[in-house]
Amino acid sequence: MNNNKLTGADYLKASLRSAVYDVAQVTPLEYMEKISSRLKNQVFVKREDRQLVHSFKIRGAQAMIASLTPEERQCGVIAASAGNHAQGVAFSATKLGIKSLIVMPLNTADIKVEAVKGFGGEVLLYGANFDEAKAKAMELAKEQNRVFIPPFDHPLVIAGQGSIAMELLQQNAKLDRIFVPVGGGGLAAGVAVLIKQIMPSIKVIAVEPEESACLKAALVAGHPVDLERVGLFAEGVAVKRIGDETFRLCQQYIDDIITVDSDEICAAVKDLFDDVRAIAEPSGAVALAGMKKYVEQHNISGENLAHILSGANLNFHNLRYISERCELGEKREVLLAVTIPEQKGSFLKFCQLLGGRAVTEFNYRYHDDKSACVFVGVKIAKSNEKEEIMQELTAADYHVIDLTDDEMAKLHVRYMIGGKPCQPIEEQVYSFEFPESQGALLKFLQTLGTNWNISMFHYRSHGNDYGRVLAAFEIDKASHSTFTKHLTELDYAFHNETENLSLKLFLTTK
Repeated sequence: MNNNKLTGADYLKASLRSAVYDVAQVTPLEYMEKISSRLKNQVFVKREDRQLVHSFKIRGAQAMIASLTPEERQCGVIAASAGNHAQGVAFSATKLGIKSLIVMPLNTADIKVEAVKGFGGEVLLYGANFDEAKAKAMELAKEQNRVFIPPFDHPLVIAGQGSIAMELLQQNAKLDRIFVPVGGGGLAAGVAVLIKQIMPSIKVIAVEPEESACLKAALVAGHPVDLERVGLFAEGVAVKRIGDETFRLCQQYIDDIITVDSDEICAAVKDLFDDVRAIAEPSGAVALAGMKKYVEQHNISGENLAHILSGANLNFHNLRYISERCELGEKREVLLAVTIPEQKGSFLKFCQLLGGRAVTEFNYRYHDDKSACVFVGVKIAKSNEKEEIMQELTAADYHVIDLTDDEMAKLHVRYMIGGKPCQPIEEQVYSFEFPESQGALLKFLQTLGTNWNISMFHYRSHGNDYGRVLAAFEIDKASHSTFTKHLTELDYAFHNETENLSLKLFLTTK
């Protein structure tokens, strides 16, 4: 297939001819009763988590692998992936009697490595990240004459993912909008191009995490571009650059695009569990998060809306983070820094001012005899309630600062209340992303810890491929350039957080 000449009709034909259902299943389209009532629309979820590999990726992998010639099958296939694509390739290849080799980054979670092996794939752990693993896979493909199976940017893979659109139309021909998650764009491109060939009146809305919005960046630029940084929470859609062919199709056929943050994704994971008892991986809940936000922004009601639950290969420990953040994503909790008098009865008076609202979190440590700055979480029931609370507290002469959207406060500060040093020190505070691999902390300490005193350190694992670290260093102005040089040598993603307001309130002396 020459993708430079492929039309929408070509993709429709390719999807109908693909051998997807030799291994993939027709997944159910389930009605979500609770969220339908909340959003005042009929909401349906396409359960791709019900595939044998718990992800839609089996469709595209099977479509391409089934098209191989006998000679190509004899040589075997190879892919690079840290998750769902790896399992799809391994499963499909094994079913067709083809040997598969999957190159996975060294820090890939054991559960994913074992899943690939369980589906009959051979695993090679290589590289610190996906890009290094992919480069190795491409190298081995040439050396061993294997066929490389790309995760998204290939016409056959796109056509295979497009089979979802055919099922959606057969299951509910009255849909008004379909919300599709975007990583590399294979699923969005496949669904959009097929929908527009058959029922062009149906709107297809792309949804991306704010931290990895490669399609949005490409649409702004007019062509695919590399993102400078990609957030890994929704790792299934954490792609640095949209595919060339997937972008061409998305640009032509997608009707609109919306981005969501991590808290909104967490809220959508909870919604899926509450409504249909599905436990989605973060990327699997991206489309629902986008649907909820889109409905609110555009005041949509009375429509038939579908979203694709793209996968459920969840690292179990992610659930702790999701549980902590879902109320914020649903706008049901606010986080505040409130200065109250350091005297008996202050906490009681403060709670009385809240008027019976539930306090979800209260962090405090004695600092001086005059006042106390407390970190407070409050449960709310309506959209304007945060403003009401802040006005009520301000009227009672409390100094109040809203921390609800302060990522540093939510990720680190809430666990470290009371950490102010006993005397002023010259320090700089940085946040880091550590690869979750052996030796990561040791490398950090060897590069930085022996040269500058570490005055604060916080790390908490949330089961992601990357750990989030907050650290402070005693650095004078004369050695700051040398410190920056060492940061570059460390080669971990970092950001200077010294001026962050929540840190100044609770942890640092300035």
